Amino acid sequence: MNYLAHIYLSGGKKHLTIGNFIADGIRGNRYKNYPEEIQAGIILHREIDTYTDAHSIFRRSTKRLHKNYGHYSGVIVDIFYDHFLAKNWKQYSDITLADYIDDFYENLINHIDILPPHFKKMTPIMIEGNWLLSYETIDGIQLVMNGMNRRTKGLSKMNEATKELKEHYKAFEKDFTEFFDELIEFSSKKRIKIEKQFNL
Repeated sequence: MNYLAHIYLSGGKKHLTIGNFIADGIRGNRYKNYPEEIQAGIILHREIDTYTDAHSIFRRSTKRLHKNYGHYSGVIVDIFYDHFLAKNWKQYSDITLADYIDDFYENLINHIDILPPHFKKMTPIMIEGNWLLSYETIDGIQLVMNGMNRRTKGLSKMNEATKELKEHYKAFEKDFTEFFDELIEFSSKKRIKIEKQFNL
């Protein structure tokens, strides 16, 4: 899953959310250098990714992309799923998406000192461009894909993936809706277990 989903699946726990958000920038056992609540978020993130990558519905989504995008297909679907979460936000939260995102940005700023270097550099750019809210529209997703393609020096061709999003829009949305209900249940149980592990 991509940023918005990981943030949402953190259950509103501020430190755990930060850990979940920065987890991709923490390799191996380096997570142990962080406070326990941050560690819990990093572990939760890894559990969510493992569950997602192995899930039959997620794989069904990636198969629509594999011919054109190969091993980048999973990254693309992660971003597509964030789009559908943002688009259908009212089904998952009573807080408006804009307010929810603003609260996360404030949390991020309050913990800027603990972020890994890449995330420290990225945070002001993310907030200024309001990346998370932009996921709500296909135009916003196009900007994300353009950026991802630049990061791969044009090798991924991810900037072209909104073509498949539009072509298979209803199918991708159906996949997301079915999968995300299961992921919410999995993540909630896993988060409680991890919190008990750390006595949080």
